[in-house]
Amino acid sequence: MNQHLILDGVDMTRLAASAGTPLMVYSQSAIENKLSDFKKHLKSSKFETQVLYASKAFSCTAMAKLVKEAGCGLDVVSGGEVFTAQSAGFPMEEVFFHGNNKTPREISEALDASVGTFVIDGTDELDALLRISEKKGKGANALIRINPHISAHTHSYIMTADIDSKFGISIDDTETVCEMIRRINESPYITFMGFHAHIGSQIFDKNAFVSEIETMTAYIAKIQKLGYTAQWLDIGGGFAATYTDEDAPIPVPTVCETIISAAEAAQEKHGIAVKKLIIEPGRSIVAEAGITLYTVGGRKRTPNKQFVFVDGGMCDNIRPALYQAKYNCDIAGRMDEGKTEKVTIAGKCCESGDILAEDVMLQKSELGDILVMYTTGAYGYSMASNYNRIGRPPVIFVKDGKARQVIRRETYSDMLSLECDSTVSL
Repeated sequence: MNQHLILDGVDMTRLAASAGTPLMVYSQSAIENKLSDFKKHLKSSKFETQVLYASKAFSCTAMAKLVKEAGCGLDVVSGGEVFTAQSAGFPMEEVFFHGNNKTPREISEALDASVGTFVIDGTDELDALLRISEKKGKGANALIRINPHISAHTHSYIMTADIDSKFGISIDDTETVCEMIRRINESPYITFMGFHAHIGSQIFDKNAFVSEIETMTAYIAKIQKLGYTAQWLDIGGGFAATYTDEDAPIPVPTVCETIISAAEAAQEKHGIAVKKLIIEPGRSIVAEAGITLYTVGGRKRTPNKQFVFVDGGMCDNIRPALYQAKYNCDIAGRMDEGKTEKVTIAGKCCESGDILAEDVMLQKSELGDILVMYTTGAYGYSMASNYNRIGRPPVIFVKDGKARQVIRRETYSDMLSLECDSTVSL
């Protein structure tokens, strides 16, 4: 009998037969272990630490509950993610609201939801937050997002601290930052706590984090000399995951030790005493924990390629088209067979660019085989769409030989549920 792929004690071919494909499957224990590892290793005797899960990587109430159970905080970037946290019973004082263009409605909803901290991305947002908080008589903590101009070596689309980035206030614009702090300090509702920075995603070089910490700590010392105190420093996320054999992420204990050592040394060097250091892992928590199962529906030979067609595509994983992301794959029911064919795995969307993996080695496949694509747990479901009116796949968590569905498959009726024919008031 051919060897089948087993994840957390569950046979993936049997699960695919029961739940259908495309299907996104997460190892719950892998998620729990990663959350625990970050929380365990990010420790210092000189300041508090806090781990926030960056929910944009994958957000649903079941995931938020795992984060809550792990004792971690939550990073959100929209009203929908705020509502998801609320619906999961998440402690809202541990929620940090990010984003470069929070709408007045989102700010209002977040204040009503008692979100603990706003990460302010610019002066226009500060204007809105101060105005709305005063009108409502409701408050929150605030961090100011700084662009430290540190370019991590990653794809340009996920590089967030380039000099021309849309995010944050330039580290060179001290006058604007000080004026923002002054205005916050005058507010009876908003409390200035410190700074946030983020230098990119899928970072493999631990020295990038050391550079960020040194830069931001020196900046805090500069601001302190101007009469303003920062109690918190949030260095964001960017921790990498393994997609192919080319990737070598920094182990969690190593990256946490590096961050803590750098922060302790930098604080002593610059004569400051930040009370809390915050990080925001997202991809590194869920990416490797998730896989996607597809059914092989066709094969095609062209002069230069052997195509394998599957029943999903860019509608459930746009990263290959968007970032040229690479993945490893297997035939889930033929794990003991050698990978003898070089194939290009193509989706069913009506786009030539709907290629999930190009020129990868795979076991010989037949119609009806279950193909597994690894490391799809981050930015797969969260970036999924209804392109071509294809429904989004269900999500199943597996643990200890048991499977539970946490998001059901989207139906045709679901896709029509928002359609209407009603008069709009002008």
